[in-house]
Amino acid sequence: MKSDSSTSAAPFRGLGGPLRSSEPVRAVPARAPAVDLLEEAADLLVVHLDFRAALETCERAWQSLANHAVAEEPAGTSLEVKCSLCVVGIQALAEMDRWQEVLSWVLQYYQVPEKLPPKVLELCILLYSKMQEPGAVLDVVGAWLQDPANQNLPEYGALAEFHVQQVLLPLGCLSEAEELVVGSEAFGEERRLDVLQAIHTARQQQKQEHSGSEEAQKPNQEASPSFLPFLYKLAQLFRWIRKSAFSHLYQLRIRD
Repeated sequence: MKSDSSTSAAPFRGLGGPLRSSEPVRAVPARAPAVDLLEEAADLLVVHLDFRAALETCERAWQSLANHAVAEEPAGTSLEVKCSLCVVGIQALAEMDRWQEVLSWVLQYYQVPEKLPPKVLELCILLYSKMQEPGAVLDVVGAWLQDPANQNLPEYGALAEFHVQQVLLPLGCLSEAEELVVGSEAFGEERRLDVLQAIHTARQQQKQEHSGSEEAQKPNQEASPSFLPFLYKLAQLFRWIRKSAFSHLYQLRIRD
């Protein structure tokens, strides 16, 4: 009588092939509770549009991560879960028009700016830049870029350039921008020249604004956050967040 090999091997699928008789029996590792909470939070955010519940679920997941080490998960999974929780939490706060709280919310979990994941830092820059408050992330991004460990990350160059374009130039910190671009090896020669040209253009515009033109000194009300619908301004940002969050969720699902 033939045994049903497909049935007997089913519990061990994904553990490196069929179980040999000489191999010890290995239990399927349990998925961390934080992963389930992450999926629940994303569902509350995107499907049910319950932003408050989504944020609270993210916070429960963070607490779960703090209480239980994710030793059974593959290397890097805990980092991916934390990053995805931040992405969902940031969107939930923004949807509730609480975007001012985003930076303090993520920092309460990562403690110091230098530990923020590149994707989360990029999202914070983008959000505060869109809301015309780039100064809120100036010190945080500066601390992150100065950390030697971060300078070895593949995302460092792109984040440094993003910081120049979205934070330093709008704030008029042209000398700081030039110093960063010239002093960083993360910029290739072509990108360095392009960014330096953008800094030069901004410096020329700054000189023109200081020439005493009254028109240049008038506040640009049309660009103020209070004059544009909040969700309209962040529509593209939210689409990017959803794509980012769900790309992580699909990677973290248990394979049958």
